Amino acid sequence: MKKELFIACSLCGTMLVNAENIEVTTFKYAGPYALVQPYQVDSVDVNSKSWKAESLLDTPVSFSLLEGAEVKQASQLSLLAGYALHLMGFVLENTHYGEVSLKVEGAEHYQVYVDGKRVEDASLSLNPATHQMVIKYLSMPDEKNVPKVSVDAKQDGVFTLRTEQGRLFTLADVLHGTRFTGTELSADGKYLITSYTITKEGGEMTSQTKVKELKTGKILVTRGETLYWMPRSVKYYYVRQGVSGRELVTVDPVSGHEEVWVSHLPEGNFLVAPTEDYLLFTLVQKGPEEKKEIYEFIDPDDRQPGWRNRTYLARFDVKTGVCQPLTFGYKNVWVMDISSDGRFILMMASNHRMGKRPTTLFSVYKMDVQTLQVEELVKDDGFLTNAQFSPDGRQVLLAGTPECLGGIGKNVKEGQTPSMIDNQLYLMDLQSKQIEPLTRTFNPNVMQTVWSAVDNCVYFTAEDRDSIALFRLNPAKKHIEKVNVPEEMVLGFSVAEKASSLSFYGESASNSHRLYVVDLKKDASKLEEDLNGDLKDVLLGECKAWDFVNSRGDTICGRYYLPPHFDPNKKYPMIVNYYGGCSPTSRNFASRYPHHAYAALGYVVYVVEPSGATGFGQEFSARHVNTFGDYVADDIIEGTRKFVEAHSFVNGKKIGCIGASYGGFMTQYLQTKTDLFAAAISHAGISDHTSYWGYSYSEVSAANSYPWKNPELFVDHSPLFNADKIHTPLLFLHGAVDTNVPVGESIQMFTALKLLGRETALVVVDGQDHHIKDYQKRIQWQNTIFAWFAKWLQDDPTWWNTLYPPKTL
Repeated sequence: MKKELFIACSLCGTMLVNAENIEVTTFKYAGPYALVQPYQVDSVDVNSKSWKAESLLDTPVSFSLLEGAEVKQASQLSLLAGYALHLMGFVLENTHYGEVSLKVEGAEHYQVYVDGKRVEDASLSLNPATHQMVIKYLSMPDEKNVPKVSVDAKQDGVFTLRTEQGRLFTLADVLHGTRFTGTELSADGKYLITSYTITKEGGEMTSQTKVKELKTGKILVTRGETLYWMPRSVKYYYVRQGVSGRELVTVDPVSGHEEVWVSHLPEGNFLVAPTEDYLLFTLVQKGPEEKKEIYEFIDPDDRQPGWRNRTYLARFDVKTGVCQPLTFGYKNVWVMDISSDGRFILMMASNHRMGKRPTTLFSVYKMDVQTLQVEELVKDDGFLTNAQFSPDGRQVLLAGTPECLGGIGKNVKEGQTPSMIDNQLYLMDLQSKQIEPLTRTFNPNVMQTVWSAVDNCVYFTAEDRDSIALFRLNPAKKHIEKVNVPEEMVLGFSVAEKASSLSFYGESASNSHRLYVVDLKKDASKLEEDLNGDLKDVLLGECKAWDFVNSRGDTICGRYYLPPHFDPNKKYPMIVNYYGGCSPTSRNFASRYPHHAYAALGYVVYVVEPSGATGFGQEFSARHVNTFGDYVADDIIEGTRKFVEAHSFVNGKKIGCIGASYGGFMTQYLQTKTDLFAAAISHAGISDHTSYWGYSYSEVSAANSYPWKNPELFVDHSPLFNADKIHTPLLFLHGAVDTNVPVGESIQMFTALKLLGRETALVVVDGQDHHIKDYQKRIQWQNTIFAWFAKWLQDDPTWWNTLYPPKTL
């Protein structure tokens, strides 16, 4: 027999339901909205049907009326003598997947809406979220009864009635809404271009660009095209398809006057020269094609799409329209920078080899674009990544790993090999060709760099522990300082060519994108646009830093997320997340593994930054190389144990772990070393280093190590060769066409665990590569993760069995 629980929800309170039947007695109420019978021009409509009073129920009414509506008991709802529409709203929240039936009694004519969508069936399957429930009903003349609403839940204690403000953070908040994709200041710093993507429910994505006058805050134009500033003149430009081909169009931001600056624009990417008299194109020459049905691989990298194509440079003269090729050959060539006077370019060429690490070498050249005379600055250095002129053209800022340029920037222990993902800065004097390291003792990992002509300083972003910070480098004094900005993650920035200002957009662990302009003289940031406002009603748990000292004496950085409505006296299951590749698990708000979304489901989420991650110094990141999980696994296991010991609200018997790519390997490897975890998920993980080795990532993780030289490293550290040690329920996720980590890495490990009779599952996402990007597929992929953890960490297999019903085969 079903139990009944009568609930009156207050505006500031929450009552947890511990019964199967819930009667809703308190609503947000809007109405009554009087309606009358329409004048009947004809006795029947176009479909030969007579008018019926119940058709008034289809009269449109905005649900926004409920936003500021009064909260009333059901007995207080108003009725009129005639026809009237009423809106009754309430909130049903669940942190587990659940099934409910909605009953509406006492009203003959009504419609039910869940999260703004009408539902015909009263039986509902609801993913975890805060659901807005609306009953729209039509009262008839002299009707005296008000509807009686109740909810029958199949599971005890899953659903909660709320009337308080706020809602849970869900995957929909990650997928939908507006995000910044770029920012660029005009040369004089007076105008700002901002680029956006807008993703709608259903996955439709559109792009938008705005031009803003900073002094007045006025939006001068909003367009669908991608816009860019001219290097010196205060005009922006875009590319369009004209009657006779592509056109480059310049626009005056104030008057809006447009002018076709270049006609018959070649296909390809280009840079506008600082002198605005030529365009520097990077063009593609297609390589030889093989038959589709049967073909030869001529190189291990030949499996990558487009590997056979090669790029070359060409100079397009704006005045004459002549497009002069600057380079020729079978090596890839691309531009790094153009000097401020437009006379010289820095270009890089690659040379592929297979006999020695690194397998790709890079050479840096300085070319005179008028005479095509070339000066070689750096020859065959496989560890370089970028080059940039100083504003006066007398120096070049080089970027590369610690091993570049003969290792002059190395700062690791004896016997260690630096990480090829840890990026450093070097300064070359073009006259003497002397090079000096600038960041040898600087721990953050360098990313985007801009050399300002105004103050002659280099502004750059860098991974700084688990954040991305903004820094200022004075090349003359060799001094680096952090620029204090209001966000933990600086995602993109622009420096004005002729003004002391900088724009950037970023986010933090608990807020979405915000856009700022920084006065570089004062180091003062002004907020220009806040996209986090779209999430103003979202309830987020706290995010707190938590570091620990491991048994080797190292301080290991980390942080944790608490569920909304956190109760320190409860015991919560926990999910542990760690890095994939070599970069730290940064403090992004809405990442591919959105930590707040996991916390909203009732988990504590612990993010640990174990040995091997960049952003903590060269020695720390070098621990990733030739260890295949040593140090990293120890830090994760030790950190998890110490976190549980230090936090009484964690259920130590219900801990899960998840990682992707290298993190997917780490998930598998952890289970061979400990039974600490109650559930584990490996996305695109490496299971056998002897089958995965040889691709470019192996040059980072296994520098100068090969299966025939170091079988212990490749075999003993491969989860496949230790599969019998695994007893944790382990889910494998993989894109079917992953060109980074082939899907076979998951298949062979899944097969091993099946042969061993262990709890495991394999879910393959059709048509997806290393990342799951398709909108609908990503939703099911993420729900698969949620469901697996619910099954093993919350003892609730309902969601998993709904997605993947048990089969007898």
